[in-house]
Amino acid sequence: MKRYLITSLFIALIGGCSNIDSLGFPGVHKIDIQQGNLITDEMVDLLRPGLSQKQVQYVMGTPLVIDTFNPSHWDYVYQYRHGDGRMEERKLRVIFKQGRVIRIEQ
Repeated sequence: MKRYLITSLFIALIGGCSNIDSLGFPGVHKIDIQQGNLITDEMVDLLRPGLSQKQVQYVMGTPLVIDTFNPSHWDYVYQYRHGDGRMEERKLRVIFKQGRVIRIEQ
């Protein structure tokens, strides 16, 4: 009987820990998380049709995704998750033809 009581108490305590994040304890700091390629307005302003792939890579960095089925499409993605749960996301696709930029999609 004593064993069942201790086991039940242990399960109840562990079950209470699963909801700890939703309680919003004061003083708990959550960090901001950045993922992907930083995309600024200044960087996008430098892009224009006719640039080579090397020039785009110099301005924007290595693309996060190069389409496997269409390597002339480079995708840049940036996500910023604030500690309070808000999320910002920017996406940019650069399309090349014969090694030169023909279109920029945001």
